[in-house]
Amino acid sequence: MASIFVRFTPVWISLIVLFAVSIQFKRRLGLYGKLFDSVIGMIGFGLVMFWVFTAVYVGLFDWIATHPPLEQVSGMKNKVPGTPLRGATAEQYPFYLLGGDPLARDIFSRMVEGSVIVIRIAPMATLFAFMVGITLGLPAGYYGGKLDTFLSFLANLILAFPVILLFYLLVTPEIVLTGLPQYMALVLFLFPLIFFGVLINSRFRTQPQKNYMWLAIVLIPLFLVYASAINDPGANSKIRFWPLDFFDIPGGILVVFVSVVFVNSPTVFRIVRGLALDIQTRDYVAAAQTRGERPWYIMLWEILPNARGPLIVDFCLRIGYTTILLGTLGFFGLGLPPESPDWGSTINEGRKLLSIYPHPALPPAFALLTLVLGLNLLADGLREESLKD
Repeated sequence: MASIFVRFTPVWISLIVLFAVSIQFKRRLGLYGKLFDSVIGMIGFGLVMFWVFTAVYVGLFDWIATHPPLEQVSGMKNKVPGTPLRGATAEQYPFYLLGGDPLARDIFSRMVEGSVIVIRIAPMATLFAFMVGITLGLPAGYYGGKLDTFLSFLANLILAFPVILLFYLLVTPEIVLTGLPQYMALVLFLFPLIFFGVLINSRFRTQPQKNYMWLAIVLIPLFLVYASAINDPGANSKIRFWPLDFFDIPGGILVVFVSVVFVNSPTVFRIVRGLALDIQTRDYVAAAQTRGERPWYIMLWEILPNARGPLIVDFCLRIGYTTILLGTLGFFGLGLPPESPDWGSTINEGRKLLSIYPHPALPPAFALLTLVLGLNLLADGLREESLKD
């Protein structure tokens, strides 16, 4: 146990520094600073940041993990925690801190490597879902009428499907081979471009020089990222048009990412629509209309900032839901490669011999539990402090 604690030394140091600085300057940090007045919020924030720092140090610096996540060592199959490696070389860590799995891989290393996958996908996919939901939900709530009816019908149509069934349909190999995930990415990944383009234009519309400058600064890099994300040079790819491919998203990651965005977007849409319906009746919105402000300015610079409290809380909760969904997909062997160290796949591999060897399944399950618990407590703390405003 002490050895595990020592492996997380960079994480403990980072948490101490983060909390010390945040508490010192909390009165200057807005809602984030107020979080440190809530015990529940601090506990949740600490749990979340523990796994965020773990993912950063594992993914960027290759620290904390003791062995490669796919490395198999002879004689270490299902070994109990703390088992020393036979004939370990000077370069190898001499123990399996949490034991070996059914394929003789290090459970501790796979657990911390799994955090990288979760932290990469869950927050970013949730952010994209919010971009889609906000971009469609604001005009639906503000304008109402046929636009609201049409968009609400589409959202309800998607929500009518059971989530797991919808995920299963989207990530099955037969659907993937049709190129549907790439076509969905082509549409869904456009929404950040649309959102930021409208946001900047509505703010600086009367200042053309500044407007064009900010549009170029923001949209050109975003377009390059967008083009690289949807462009896939693979043999089975349906979209290959962009010569400047700065990075490739693995097929399994793209499918899971797009599926999470698609499933979460309708719920975010309904929340934003409801907030827009409520806030547009306020006096400051009427004052902006009287000044002659354009509808998108009112939506993005009057309504959206005043809806930030509920949206921030829902964002934290939705990352937790997404983490559970990723674990569920991994558990059923959908989307991500079978050898992936994600927590769901690791739990599934360990549960087959759970009555005999419980140690392979418990660490990733505990990691998943603590991250989701931290996100829920963080959301509770943010809600508690936002209600005091």
